[in-house]
Amino acid sequence: MAHALVLSDAAAYASGREISQTLESARSQVEERFLEGGSVLLSVMDVLNRLLNSLESVAKALDDKEASDTSADLRATVESLTALPVIEENRQQALISLAQTGRELRKHVTDMQETMRYLRTFAVTVKITGAGLAEFAGFAQEILERIYSGTDEVNRFAAHLDSLEKEVKLAASFGANISKSYADTVPAVAGALRDDAAKITEHRKNLGVIAREVGAIARGVQSKVSATLSALQIGDITRQRIEHVQAIFSLLDDFLAGEDGARLDAGARQRLQNVVHHLTAAQISDMCVNFQRDSENVVKTIASFDHDMREILKLRDQMGTESGEAGGNFMRALEASVSAAHEIVKQVDTASRQADQVSHSTIGTAAKLSEAIANIRAVKTDIHYMALNTNLRCSRLGEEGKSINVVTAELRIFAGKLDESADAIVNGLPALEAAAERVAPATDAAAGGLGESLTFAVGNIRSAANVMENELKVLAENGREVATKIGLLIGKLDFQHELGDVLARCADVLEGVAGTDVSDVSDLAETIAPLDRKIFRLYTMVQERSIHRDIIPASEESIPAPAETAKAENDEDLFADALF
Repeated sequence: MAHALVLSDAAAYASGREISQTLESARSQVEERFLEGGSVLLSVMDVLNRLLNSLESVAKALDDKEASDTSADLRATVESLTALPVIEENRQQALISLAQTGRELRKHVTDMQETMRYLRTFAVTVKITGAGLAEFAGFAQEILERIYSGTDEVNRFAAHLDSLEKEVKLAASFGANISKSYADTVPAVAGALRDDAAKITEHRKNLGVIAREVGAIARGVQSKVSATLSALQIGDITRQRIEHVQAIFSLLDDFLAGEDGARLDAGARQRLQNVVHHLTAAQISDMCVNFQRDSENVVKTIASFDHDMREILKLRDQMGTESGEAGGNFMRALEASVSAAHEIVKQVDTASRQADQVSHSTIGTAAKLSEAIANIRAVKTDIHYMALNTNLRCSRLGEEGKSINVVTAELRIFAGKLDESADAIVNGLPALEAAAERVAPATDAAAGGLGESLTFAVGNIRSAANVMENELKVLAENGREVATKIGLLIGKLDFQHELGDVLARCADVLEGVAGTDVSDVSDLAETIAPLDRKIFRLYTMVQERSIHRDIIPASEESIPAPAETAKAENDEDLFADALF
């Protein structure tokens, strides 16, 4: 009988040691897998933070006030372009008015030239008629020289008008071509620029919507990762409970090998082992249920990452498409439109320079004409007084001076006609100057400024596009890394595979060793009380203590102090069966 009991004890110890070794393997796997899973989760959290930072950078680039201002600048430039046909039409009307004013002046200049020809004829007649009179020889020559001087002034006057008319004709001819070109090209170019600006604005708006969607999903994944990190406590809890069961076997071995265990007979030892086997089986079984439930939730949460990441990658690809080929097409279309606009601006610049030249030339010509008119008036005055003096001399000569007197009287009459033409020209000069001022560009958006505005606006848009492209590249890299990390995580944290099976086998073995009935050890309460207290102090969870007391009721000696009970109850209320 004694030999049979010894064999039974040996078999039980062998089972306990084997179970402990199996549990140690499970404990090591749990520790390794959960530590590895925690590290992967932390790395996922880190790359998610980078992803969100990238999204913030993208959002900042999308909300950049300078980019909005640039679009506004581009629209303002488009409006300036749109106004060009009207501006050029006004300039053409001013050139027509200037040409008309010049033609009116030309008539008076022609009259002056005709008058000067008559004056030369009369002066020659005076010289011939007074050839026999010595006192008139020098006088007639002087009058003739003054008339030649006046003729030169009138001819210079006419030359200034000729030069002005040529410039006006050239500017009008060029302007007519420009007006036709504007009518053909400006509306289309301005419309293209306007459309391009609208497309870029819409493009940025679409990117903003996608970025917000990516951000929302990423923050959702971030919350799930945080929850999963918290849920990974089940790994630490499982490891601790395995260690507690291992420690229970060690404490049982130590107890049975010690003085208290030596006082037990074989039957008592067997009953104690049975109770401990039931206790460890119950602890492991409860641990398996909790592990199965909580790890299953963890795995489900992690499995949901896959769908989230597919959505993030899909949205990331949409952003890449928006910013890649489409964005590039937008920029190419914009730059093509701007290039066409620059050609128009060159024409504007040429037309403006010509208009400025005509305007300045006309105003300069008006000043020269005013000076020439003053000179012509001086010649007229000289001729008038010289003729008057001749008349007085002729009167004193009597019959000899009568013929000369008739000719000099005609000189005075025709010299007076110079005043009429000069007055008409002087009255026409303000109209000439006013027409010249209207020819000059009547807009603040000079061609150079318009070209600079286009270049500046496109440069800013290109710069914003480059910033966006760089930010999206970073976003794409982070999105790819997140997907890789989560793919790795799903493989690492499949706790049900292998671990769950190992723990379940341990529970099955312990339940098989324990059997169906729990031995009664109430008569051994005093003897096993030290073992009971040591085992009870191992526990860190309320569940463990509850299971323990269900198997081994508390004796007076093993009841913990009130303070400890209060602490356990408080912890239970506070943490709801979690670690404390």
